[in-house]
Amino acid sequence: MARTASLSGFPEWLPQERLVELHVLDTLRKTFELHGFSSIETRAVETVGQLLRKGEIDKEVYGLSRLQEDEDATHGEPGNEGGKADKADPHALALHFDLTVPFARYVVENAGYLAFPFRRYQIQKVWRGERPQEGRAREFTQADIDVVGDGELPFRYDVEIALVIAEALSALPIPDFRLRINNRKLAEGFYRGIGLTDTAGVLRSIDKLEKIGEAKVAELLMSELGATEEQAALALKLAGIRTEDTSFVKQVRALGVTDELLEEGLSELEQVIEAAVQRAPGKVVADLSIARGLDYYTGTVVETVLVGHEQLGSICSGGRYDALASKGNRKFPGVGLSIGVTRLVSRILSQEFATASRSVPTAVLVALNNDDSWSAAQDVAAQLRGRGIATEVAAKAEKFGKQIKFADRRGIPFVWFTDDDGKHQVKDIRTGEQVDADPASWAPSPEDLHVRVTTR
Repeated sequence: MARTASLSGFPEWLPQERLVELHVLDTLRKTFELHGFSSIETRAVETVGQLLRKGEIDKEVYGLSRLQEDEDATHGEPGNEGGKADKADPHALALHFDLTVPFARYVVENAGYLAFPFRRYQIQKVWRGERPQEGRAREFTQADIDVVGDGELPFRYDVEIALVIAEALSALPIPDFRLRINNRKLAEGFYRGIGLTDTAGVLRSIDKLEKIGEAKVAELLMSELGATEEQAALALKLAGIRTEDTSFVKQVRALGVTDELLEEGLSELEQVIEAAVQRAPGKVVADLSIARGLDYYTGTVVETVLVGHEQLGSICSGGRYDALASKGNRKFPGVGLSIGVTRLVSRILSQEFATASRSVPTAVLVALNNDDSWSAAQDVAAQLRGRGIATEVAAKAEKFGKQIKFADRRGIPFVWFTDDDGKHQVKDIRTGEQVDADPASWAPSPEDLHVRVTTR
């Protein structure tokens, strides 16, 4: 990136950087829509009770309050903009920290208007009160896709979601990547089979493996969850299994643990990996250390890393959730993945994996002979724009050399001239070539018509 944000954790892009981000967003949107996902947008604000009902992430949530409260504001009422944010008050307002929890609320409230299974994608800003560092911001953009069912959701969607994400990431100007996939049923069944009943606690400990290492995770399992040394060793052996094919099944069974839930999870993960080997070879790995810290995941779980840039952390994560959304006895199981767009774009820019062909969308600057020619220049610009050519008109009738320098500073490749007799010419300021042109028919080359983002 060209500069550091003045407010830590809240990145801003220069115009040419924003063009790279837009390319990423457009590529994701196009891929999602090709697979039949519909776009939605949810509000940025949810109640604290809604945000914190799953998982222990209250320290990350930004509460919402007004600087000056109304005298008659009633604290605690839903939708009360004057109320002070308070995590102890479930009706207080806060900014959403991800898009999955708001989406669950959206599905419940709009179930009567949606056709199930509902395929949705959502690209929005989210906010988390984390310590800013590379790959972690306090305000960032996420791109999510989910499929949600009414009552049930076939497991086949777990497979499809992984393949869609592999296709979307493959279309981006990024290094090679790996989807690291596990199954919570497999892990929970294994822990249950070796006698560890607090399976959620074990998952949270295993989720810390890459941060604190095996020895400290073993200590956590024994000191906080009452695991024996043998149980801790078995849990770590399971987490150490990684394969690029379905051979993980044999390795798990070789550990000698039996449990019905374990077998169900093994079967599901085998289906995902088997399909990925066929349709996205080399992009997916079965990694039994992946746990995902949030409690609402119930089956498939995914984390994605850039090969050679693993220290950046996961660029795409998610999984299956069977109980996140419900309305009375009506359940809305789902599966989805979330791409950290800001994290990806930051790495693309800092490592110069891609660059925009120019810093502005404009392809042509229409020069002015004199101040009286402004109206005629607008007519030329209108003709060019009418055929999809991004065009600006010079603001002042300066010497042509100055107008050309202005176009060069802006990154505009062509300057258009019209003489007093109505003759038109266009100059490619990169090569110096100047040719006769007709505003009703002239067009730049396809490469110059739009900004292109190219991989270096």
